[in-house]
Amino acid sequence: MEHTEKRLYIVILSMLLMMIVAGFATDGIIKTVVHIWELQYTRARLIQDFTVTSIGAALVNAALVGLIGLIVVFFSEVHLAGPTVASILTITGFGLFGNTPFNSIPIILGVWIASRLARKSLGSYSLIALFGTALGPLVTLVAFELTGSVFWMLPLSIIVGLAVGFILPAVAGSLLVIHQGYNLYNVGFSCGFIGLFAAGFLKALHSLDDLIIVWNTQNHLTLMLLIPVFAIYLIICGVCIEGKHSWNSSCKDFIKIQKHSGRLPSDFTDMNSIGGTLINMGVLALICWTYAMIIKAPLNGPVLGGIFTVIAFGGFGKHVRNCLPVMAGVIIATLVFGKSLVAPGPILALFFCTTLAPIAGHFGWIAGIIVGFIHLFMVETTATWHGGLDLYNNGFAGGLTATLFVAFMQWYRTNRPQEDFKS
Repeated sequence: MEHTEKRLYIVILSMLLMMIVAGFATDGIIKTVVHIWELQYTRARLIQDFTVTSIGAALVNAALVGLIGLIVVFFSEVHLAGPTVASILTITGFGLFGNTPFNSIPIILGVWIASRLARKSLGSYSLIALFGTALGPLVTLVAFELTGSVFWMLPLSIIVGLAVGFILPAVAGSLLVIHQGYNLYNVGFSCGFIGLFAAGFLKALHSLDDLIIVWNTQNHLTLMLLIPVFAIYLIICGVCIEGKHSWNSSCKDFIKIQKHSGRLPSDFTDMNSIGGTLINMGVLALICWTYAMIIKAPLNGPVLGGIFTVIAFGGFGKHVRNCLPVMAGVIIATLVFGKSLVAPGPILALFFCTTLAPIAGHFGWIAGIIVGFIHLFMVETTATWHGGLDLYNNGFAGGLTATLFVAFMQWYRTNRPQEDFKS
């Protein structure tokens, strides 16, 4: 392991430990532990804001999920770089509204079983294993929401989680070809596909209730300060991580990152530097947090989860230049359709729509605005298709949008080769 990679481990681990300390400091040790246990059997389908149960428990639960991801990466012997950091911080964010250690571990183990069958290392499937926890709500639903004795349903839920993890590598690999890497949340697209079948089966059994939105509207100082503290920390680490006098090169690399399209796979830590990547992540965090503060959106579990995901992919496809056009498209669509900017759908779509950032990076800012506009009404439709079982619903909707847009652009380019669509 290189010295810089060790420092990156320290950066991510320290962020998770800060969340644990903040969680226990907010609600106290005993209350937090009790509520963490409660979260393991709490309904996890979209949208379930864990901060409604307990802010402290939500923070510690999220950190525990992130630690599981960090442990998987470490023992699978893959480099901690842009893709793996993206997976760890993404599942950490979703630990605030849907992911728990209970519903995540069976899916990870299922992917491990698939890797053994395919005679590959877990490292080659590590991203699928971690992002695959998007289907965690299915595990929770089978264990605690279906009719039947927990004595039988608990083992069944674990089997379901193992089965989901087992088939994910095959599905994720196939669906990547469809959108050609222009949807950053590819595993979310795959999980939505699997979720369709799971939801269809559950509906046939009359075992899938309508979606319920549990949404905290109260701001708490701890949650309000979490993102700016992490953003400043990431920027400082980016300036210092590669040694003395590295600030100049890190800042230059941050500028260079803005020139990439972001199309999968774009590992900014490899293409540029870890320092420039951390600065990019911190700047994206500040932009998202500032927007949320300006429109007075509640900084609850789902909103923070959305910002966490933007930060996460700041090392694996997202940067300021390719994110802003897509976000602008969502804002325009929100206003055109007469929706509130702080309503759950639009505010979450604004952050998660950046899954389509590579389209803006490759085809230009106008294309980014168009797909962002489309994304808003698509994401509000797809959630009902899989019954909220896929936490990465925006990845599912983004995959559909990217597939449509890229197919059209390729057809147009083929028939009008003299046109230059790049910005």
